Amino acid sequence: MTETADRGVPDARTGTSIRFACIDSEAAPLFDKSEDGGITRTGYEPEAAQLVADALGRDLEWVIVAWDDMIPAVIRGDADAVWCGQGIIPSRQEQVNFTRPYAVFNESVLVRAGDPATSAQTLGGYKVAAIEGSANMALAETFTGAQLVPFGPSDDVFGDMIQAVRDGSVDAMVDDDVVTVPLGDDPEFDIAFTEPTRNPWGVGVAKDDVLMLELLDTALAQVIADGRLAEVWARWMPHLPFPDETLAAGRAS
Repeated sequence: MTETADRGVPDARTGTSIRFACIDSEAAPLFDKSEDGGITRTGYEPEAAQLVADALGRDLEWVIVAWDDMIPAVIRGDADAVWCGQGIIPSRQEQVNFTRPYAVFNESVLVRAGDPATSAQTLGGYKVAAIEGSANMALAETFTGAQLVPFGPSDDVFGDMIQAVRDGSVDAMVDDDVVTVPLGDDPEFDIAFTEPTRNPWGVGVAKDDVLMLELLDTALAQVIADGRLAEVWARWMPHLPFPDETLAAGRAS
């Protein structure tokens, strides 16, 4: 009996569906909050995930959990992988293995409209929000003199941080440029600055599920090589250049 079978997970070689863990919240253009509890989802990530499911000949199922339960859900076997804004960072690599990247993003700092902040050096004394344990928080930790405000898991942690900036509970928030840059067009907010961190995002798979990792990685390589992922990117994120060379290079170390 394989280790995967011991965990009660369907054999990756014979399954008819693929189950991805994610939150159900508003973080356009990555994903929109669904109208049916996460069964039907729209945005770049759901559409990219559908490409991979189609390449595998599987039905796509979303397992909706809280942010901090996504990786545990995969480890427990409640989902085959986590596909939900997972920057490939050491703390996550200790828990799961990652496929090759399907996206690469920089990080931006969002402030209220008219705020004078223009660089990390101008954030001294600012209350700066970021998701606890995230790549965004790791960047915030480099802002000398900033007072960090970690946001823990909720049904809509991204929305919670935006509201905190809006109502003045915090002075700024750090998140990926894909979701913060569009907010710069909102009259309530400004983008203070963007750091070119070039963080790769991948699909996280349980350490003992080597076959699932290879299946997903191969399918991703296919949809990158044939241009289908680039088409989805251009449809949802025309304001950002497609990271063709980075994605074509393969799995992040």
